[in-house]
Amino acid sequence: MTYQSLNPFDGTIIETFTDLSDGDVEVKLAAAQTCFETWRHTSYADRAVILNRAADLLDERADALARTMTLEMGKRIGEARGEVAYSAQILRYYAKNAERFLAPAKLDPIVGAAHMESSPIGVVFCVEPWNFPYYQLARIAGPHLMAGNTLVVKHAAIVPGCAIAFEQLLLDAGAPVGLYTNLLITHDQSNRIIDDPRIKGVALTGSVAAGQSIAARAGRNLKISSMELGGSDAFIVLDDADLDHVIPWAVWGRMYNTGQTCCAAKRFIVVDSLADAFLARFKVALEALKAGDPLDPATTLGPLSSEAALVQLVAQVDTAVAAGATVVTGGTRIDRAGAFMQPTILTDIAPGNPAFRDEFFGPVASFYRVKDEDAAIALANDSDFGLGGSVWTGDAARGARVASRVDTGMMFINNIDWTDAELPFGGIKNSGYGRELGDMGIQQFVNKKLVRTASMAAPV
Repeated sequence: MTYQSLNPFDGTIIETFTDLSDGDVEVKLAAAQTCFETWRHTSYADRAVILNRAADLLDERADALARTMTLEMGKRIGEARGEVAYSAQILRYYAKNAERFLAPAKLDPIVGAAHMESSPIGVVFCVEPWNFPYYQLARIAGPHLMAGNTLVVKHAAIVPGCAIAFEQLLLDAGAPVGLYTNLLITHDQSNRIIDDPRIKGVALTGSVAAGQSIAARAGRNLKISSMELGGSDAFIVLDDADLDHVIPWAVWGRMYNTGQTCCAAKRFIVVDSLADAFLARFKVALEALKAGDPLDPATTLGPLSSEAALVQLVAQVDTAVAAGATVVTGGTRIDRAGAFMQPTILTDIAPGNPAFRDEFFGPVASFYRVKDEDAAIALANDSDFGLGGSVWTGDAARGARVASRVDTGMMFINNIDWTDAELPFGGIKNSGYGRELGDMGIQQFVNKKLVRTASMAAPV
């Protein structure tokens, strides 16, 4: 692999990094294992001191960290600052709540007493993506370090500056060497790390293909894993929805992070009575976005993360059109320097069109007109993915009923705000398994041990 900081706004190479040698990897794995033997016995209070200090450093260094993110993957600077702030919130959340989440749980057997207790499992290997360079790291570091595990992390090759900055942040916060280790490694080295007996768990956020490969490798080694993969979330607009409320959320839901979000709104499913009005207003709103330097707070449309990502997305749109889809607006790259894609709306997407099944990881929205609520739910569920989704209605009780019928890991009623550390994040089907954040997120890589006490004679 080539770990390289390359600015997608202007194509300039900022810095190139050298992969670790196998010898370097062994030194770092050994340090992580050695650190675990001490860290597992460190009190929650002492662990929290380091996590809280790391959160403070995120806040103190927010401008510099956000700038690195914007330069490496093109996130608009305001969104970048927001991500840094949310990452700090996640670390504080687990510093505050970990001991309560992992407290022994009393059971009530017929005879005697029993409880379940939680203990860390060891070194966890995490493979993380580029689209949220700090948030993805915070949501593994917060729970799993507070649980008593140590982490070795392979971050995406296009955000090495962010990866190195986050590791340094923890070291500066007082983390012992080996507690959190960034690895600039190849795919082959990654596979060998999964095979290593010191690794006790594997977490990945990434594509379906990456999840299939890494989950299979972990499974062959009988290692627990969590997979947060792609999504093709439905945005269901019912006939009693308020479009003044809906349209801004539709734009944010599709265009936040330039559409490069697993749980972004991607399939807009609108009941017939509102379909024309929704489509017209959505089109106008997307066309009003202006491409520019993501470091400029006035920019409303940033670049995609890389030229390769742009080329792939344009090819997907071309394939969809060749299979019968109609381009309402956009459809190709913007004629300017940088990896910029026109905000795009596709309609007339038949079930046999690849666009009906595929995930568009960028500013491309799929629009579907349906006759009623039942048809909307059926179409929402006709997907290989099951990460998130939303329903928009003037009746919250109706929204709750619809949410319960959609097959996903997350559903939102009249909002798409997943940015709360209390809310478990994850999906079903090709969107993966396991949950991150919330109480569930810290339970992923701990041993749940039954302890029973009873005074009873042996069976005859």
